[in-house]
This record gives sequence, C-alpha cells and structure tokens, in this order.
Amino acid sequence: MQIGVCSIFVDDQEHAARFYTDVLGFVTKTDIPMGDFSWLTVVSPDAPDGVEMLLEPNSHPAALAYQESIYGDGIPATMFFVNDMEAEYDRLTKRGVEFTTPPTATEQMTFAVFDDTCGNLIQIVER
Repeated sequence: MQIGVCSIFVDDQEHAARFYTDVLGFVTKTDIPMGDFSWLTVVSPDAPDGVEMLLEPNSHPAALAYQESIYGDGIPATMFFVNDMEAEYDRLTKRGVEFTTPPTATEQMTFAVFDDTCGNLIQIVER
C-alpha cells in the first residue's frame, strides 16, 4: 500500500493553483473539471510520480469549520520537507510569502510556518 493523494482544503482553487505552482514551485499533475470545482492536484517537480496534493474546495461546512479552527489555533494543515531551510526561507520570502514563524531550530529539526493565502498555515521542515 502507498499514499497516492493527500488533500488540503482551499478557499479558492484557482488562487490556490497559482500560489502552489507560481509561488511555491509545485507543478500541476491533474486538473479535471467536476461541476463547480476541479479534481486539482499538484506534485513536487522533484517527484512528478510521487504523492499528489489535492487542492480540495472547502465548500462543505465541516471542511470550512475545520480549516478555520486549525488556522485560528495556529496549527499547520500540512508539512513539506526542504533540504536547506535558509535557502528556502529566502526564496519564499523574496516571492512574497509571509511567515508566521521564522526558521526555528530544535534538536531534531529546523522548522518555519507560512500562510498559504488559501486559508492554511503550512510548515516547512529541514531534518
């Protein structure tokens, strides 16, 4: 068994697609119209056949409540690994990404948290 797709709720799929591709650097894997929304996934350009992240509309009341609740409590919706925190932080900051937590070192890792402009906090981690 393998993980194929993980999802993250977003408040606007088109905006999310632009942020996750143009700003973060992911690439669109699948974009299939499905009524008012799309089955819209992105992948790492370093692993185009790896795990896909579904940019899932938060249109269901439970999804919106969950998203707003964890955001309000400062809990990241997901985590991405990076090889070089300093370089990634600099790259994203130059692209206008707003960090709520700057790079912070612990014994096991260095992490930072940013706002994805789609209703989520995202944590990046250098292990």
